[in-house]
Amino acid sequence: MSEDVGPTEWGTSVGVGPWEGPRPDDERYDPELLEHGDRRNVVDHYRYWRREAIIADLDRRRHDFHVAIENFQHDHNIGTVVRTANAFLARAVHIVGRRRWNRRGAMVTDRYQHVHHHPDVASLTEWARAEDLAIVAVDNTPGAVPVERAELPRRCVLLFGQEGPGLHEESRREADLVVSIAQFGSTRSINAGVAAGVVMHTWVQQHADLSRAW
Repeated sequence: MSEDVGPTEWGTSVGVGPWEGPRPDDERYDPELLEHGDRRNVVDHYRYWRREAIIADLDRRRHDFHVAIENFQHDHNIGTVVRTANAFLARAVHIVGRRRWNRRGAMVTDRYQHVHHHPDVASLTEWARAEDLAIVAVDNTPGAVPVERAELPRRCVLLFGQEGPGLHEESRREADLVVSIAQFGSTRSINAGVAAGVVMHTWVQQHADLSRAW
């Protein structure tokens, strides 16, 4: 039985039960899921599909932006960033710094989202340059362009720091563009999970084909 079990709501499992009617003759479908039901955290389009088939279909449709997040202090927001990157169909997520991160917030979406590791900012930068990707750093610092007014590059890496210390100085220095998120309250910053969602959605508004959304 698949272990990609989704969340529950008010004590009731989400998903669908065993397949009713004649079994589909399609190798994308998982015989165990057809037999026992599919309770995974996936959209209805992928119900009963094998995990490998879902990943292959996502790879065919992924967008041209990557997401990178610094993990020098074991940031607990990374799971949320990965989950959001999956929702907006990022090409990949890149963890910069510590390899280990808290996967709980990802809600098993990391099994469908490519996640790579870079030991430091220099190695991420070297990789991005080799791939001809612009680096867009997200930080509310003087001189940053409000993301609400910025034109984000189509092929890019959206780079986020940690709540509190923000982006590493080397990240700001190496960035092709630094953007900020407009805030109107008393708090100095918002966490990386929220910031990532705002900026990814901005990229989607500017570049994505919305007719392909579920």
